[in-house]
Amino acid sequence: MVRFHFTAEDLARTRVVAAPHSLWEIASSLHRFQTRKGRWAFADWHRTASARLHGTELGRAVRNVLLPLFPRASYFPDFLTPMEGSEGLGHGLKAVLATPPAQVTREITMLSDVAGAPGWAPLLAGHEMRSQLVELLRAYYQAVITPYEERMRECLEAERVRHARSLLDHGVEGLLSSLTPAVRWRHPVLEFDGGGTERDVHLNGRGLLLVPSYFCWDMPVALVDPGLPPVLMYPLLHEPATAHNVVDGRPGPPLAALLGHTRSVILRATATGATTTEAARHAGVSAATATHHTTVLRDTGLITSHRRANTVLHTLTPLGASLLRRGTGRDTVGQNAS
Repeated sequence: MVRFHFTAEDLARTRVVAAPHSLWEIASSLHRFQTRKGRWAFADWHRTASARLHGTELGRAVRNVLLPLFPRASYFPDFLTPMEGSEGLGHGLKAVLATPPAQVTREITMLSDVAGAPGWAPLLAGHEMRSQLVELLRAYYQAVITPYEERMRECLEAERVRHARSLLDHGVEGLLSSLTPAVRWRHPVLEFDGGGTERDVHLNGRGLLLVPSYFCWDMPVALVDPGLPPVLMYPLLHEPATAHNVVDGRPGPPLAALLGHTRSVILRATATGATTTEAARHAGVSAATATHHTTVLRDTGLITSHRRANTVLHTLTPLGASLLRRGTGRDTVGQNAS
């Protein structure tokens, strides 16, 4: 069991990443190649990524270099997922390159002891080998993760909206209580199953950075080194994917179906996140009618919907946000459909 011990100061300093953490997403995506668990949630990505890597020099490097450095359900070096990864790929890779050699050596030794490390891994303490690793990580990200960045951001934004609502309604402890079923909040401790390890992390006023991850599946992950800034990476909720513009196997409504008063009101309501009940109240319609309109908005790619327990939270996609930005600020998108 891994336990984070909070003080009042830590509760005040707990925050959620504003953008997908590029290095944690690399680590989690590499784990998707090492198990069939949760494969249904990443079927499209796994098929596309495998096709891009198959028979290529990059694919061979992923198999021979990256997978041994990122073993699933085991320890992998903390320096490969630096805090700076939340600021973008470039910042994260720069931090990997700047890791002190002594830290790299220490963590590679730990990898060897826990999971076994390739014979060349100790050379990563040197600048030349680590530079090659950084370029490989960059190439991997651009090949198989960049095409999914918009979807990743969409899911993270929905999660941030959900957390904002929990924070406003129930405070930080309400937020910590609703992260994921695998994480339990028992004041003043946040805990999760660490795969057989027993570890206590005393935050001591540093707070905790929450990293919702698109490619993480099932179990949260935390850094091992207690001296590093505390991080908890946990999985975003995935639901079976459906193709845009398809409803019950038939072509869905065209974008022109959005040109109506009720749908435009509901679309505006999702700008700050809205449940189906709240969307119905904004539009002055029944929950069943609101569900119909949110389905249309979702299938035309303007909103995304995420279910938690008995509640569905709707938020804007980048396309939906762009549509609203182009509006006049008045509810004049159209008057034909209601």
